Amino acid sequence: MLLAEVEIWHTRPLTPTRRVSLGHLVLPCDPAPGFGGLLLGAVIARHIIDVDDDLIPDTQRLLTQVQNGDRVPQPRLRHRFQVDRHGMARSAHRLVGDGDDYSFEFDTQGSAMSQVLGSIYALERLDPATRLLLGPVLTKAMTWRGPLGAAFVTHLAGTKATSLRLLGDPRAWALELLGFPVGTTKPSSKEVKAKFRDRLREAHPDHGGDEMKAAVSIDDLGEARRILLANS
Repeated sequence: MLLAEVEIWHTRPLTPTRRVSLGHLVLPCDPAPGFGGLLLGAVIARHIIDVDDDLIPDTQRLLTQVQNGDRVPQPRLRHRFQVDRHGMARSAHRLVGDGDDYSFEFDTQGSAMSQVLGSIYALERLDPATRLLLGPVLTKAMTWRGPLGAAFVTHLAGTKATSLRLLGDPRAWALELLGFPVGTTKPSSKEVKAKFRDRLREAHPDHGGDEMKAAVSIDDLGEARRILLANS
């Protein structure tokens, strides 16, 4: 199942000019960072390691400008961002899910810098409030070094739990995990704490919970409580 997608168009190899444009975008970001924010962060993290170190500070400044909605004179970072895609090549990157598993798929045809720039300029397609929320997420992605798996998603999303249901709809995930009836929308803090205690007791090995899964279950329950209390 496709969760997010970004098409980045760029100059073909051996072409003297350096240009970047955007194509089809599927970037759901509500609530932030959403699948779209995670994908943009993954594209940056995957390619930033191959960008010249001398260009990193200006790349970070560009991200801040786009995040704030500032005008960006072109060309920037030796590339011109434009609307026209005539004569350009295409890279496509996706976040896909299967059940509660997910993976990033990269189809890179251009330079690492063009992929990073395309991801940053994709922020301009989003509303100002979302840009302000995703800017810090993409900044964190620039410093990531390691596999783009669960630890990476945790790093960007700022949450211990990484299920697709949580990332796509945190409140629905939390309500279901704590055992609230279908149709519950905004339980009181007292109800959340009571449900948490009940579920915590059930998950504990001393009360019949699976010892091998107890630590993960307890972490998830704590995250569900945090989400609901933050919005109570």
